[in-house]
Amino acid sequence: MKKYFVLIISALLLSLSANADERPITFDRLPVQARTFINNHYLASEVTHVLRDESVIRPEYTVYIAHGVSVEFDYNGSLEKISSKETPIPADVIPAQIQDYVARHYPDATFVEYEVDHKHYEVKLSNRVELNFNRKFTTTRKHILNIFTKSIF
Repeated sequence: MKKYFVLIISALLLSLSANADERPITFDRLPVQARTFINNHYLASEVTHVLRDESVIRPEYTVYIAHGVSVEFDYNGSLEKISSKETPIPADVIPAQIQDYVARHYPDATFVEYEVDHKHYEVKLSNRVELNFNRKFTTTRKHILNIFTKSIF
């Protein structure tokens, strides 16, 4: 019985410490590049809160904006991901080659999620299509999300 109690307490403490590295910060504590991005694409007054995640090697930041928008940045303020549940993502955030591809193949769709890293781009569209592009903007994967797929929709 004592072993189970210790196991349960250990699991509880571990789960609490997993989220302990995510702390709220003020907007002005964001890296300059992240603040510039937010100011160029959204109203700073629409920012609801900002979190700094220190559970990784370098801190990462998430900015929550009114109308269901979240924007994630890496340690130096480079955009990693933007998600929007209620409004389309600003067009100038997404590279023109990806915009052109989507306009040709999915003219009625809007961008609801955009993710970028050093190898590829990923977009999710309002029509539940998920597309991956390499750095040369060639489509590498197309996936249609079904109702059982966990997604932001």
